Amino acid sequence: MIAGIDLFSLPLIWALIIGTAVALYVVLDGFDLGVGILFPLFPREHDRDQMMNTVAPFWDGNETWLVMGGGGLWVAFPKAFAVIMPALYLPVIVLLLALIFRGVAFEFRWVAKPNHLWWDRAFAGGSIVAAFAQGVVLGGLLQGIDVRNGQFAGGPLDWLTPFSLMTGCALVVGYALIGATWLAMKTDGGVEARSRRLGVGLLCGLLAAIALVSVWTPLAIPRIAERWFSMPRIMWLSLVPLATMVAAYLCWHGLRKGGPRMPFYASVALFLLAYVGLVISNVPYLVPPTIDVWEAAADPKSLRFMLVGVLVLLPVILGYTVFNYWVFRGKVRAGEGYH
Repeated sequence: MIAGIDLFSLPLIWALIIGTAVALYVVLDGFDLGVGILFPLFPREHDRDQMMNTVAPFWDGNETWLVMGGGGLWVAFPKAFAVIMPALYLPVIVLLLALIFRGVAFEFRWVAKPNHLWWDRAFAGGSIVAAFAQGVVLGGLLQGIDVRNGQFAGGPLDWLTPFSLMTGCALVVGYALIGATWLAMKTDGGVEARSRRLGVGLLCGLLAAIALVSVWTPLAIPRIAERWFSMPRIMWLSLVPLATMVAAYLCWHGLRKGGPRMPFYASVALFLLAYVGLVISNVPYLVPPTIDVWEAAADPKSLRFMLVGVLVLLPVILGYTVFNYWVFRGKVRAGEGYH
């Protein structure tokens, strides 16, 4: 069956696989990065213990999707990978180093008690820097990469623009929101109450960032403006901002009225809708606006061979992930933990 997949569909299938992995990473690792971002706002040690215990069973498994997305881009779309990496080398290196500091701090914090202040700082700082670097990478990719003859032709700091810095800050706010709604769902007492209060302000900040990106990109990039505002596309693409407004209201209502799960699910919906909007703006390009999925794809034989492995391993990873979240469902109350 796989051998019969045509050359047009094969790159699209791989783009869908990688896109799904990136979306799952943003949602799943987003909430535990958000917990780290919020760490400085919860100075009491027992609150921080409770916060970290909510993500203890999940955080390292969540990063599986980052490996799958980055590794999938490398093996399935090597031409795109060869352009993106030199263009965004510095923020990518900062991202990886921040994730290393954060992961080490997560494990060492428990064994270093009571002298764990610097590990707390490393956990919070690594989370903030990793989120910001991811946003910068996103902004650098969206604003376009200078490509000539299939190779990166720009400078090492082309990514450093007001737009990429704005998307970096926006992702920090967004991850903080999803972290706050996760804590509202998974904790009780003072941590839950404060997370709800913080979530309302963070929701407003994220909506402002979404609105800014939605205005900035079509004004700066004519092809995005044409895609969103030409007839008849504008009629059905308007469903995306309408759905975003509904998700924002459900998140706000859940945070204010005490719904345990609705704020988290609504904040996830906000992320996914923003992701869908970015995909709509740039499909079928992997390196906007020059290299599409077909130009960047590896040899069809390689894509077919790797697809066999993905079809075997992906259900296993998904099954493990669902099982893990099911086993550790429910609230983590003060004094409880898995470490």
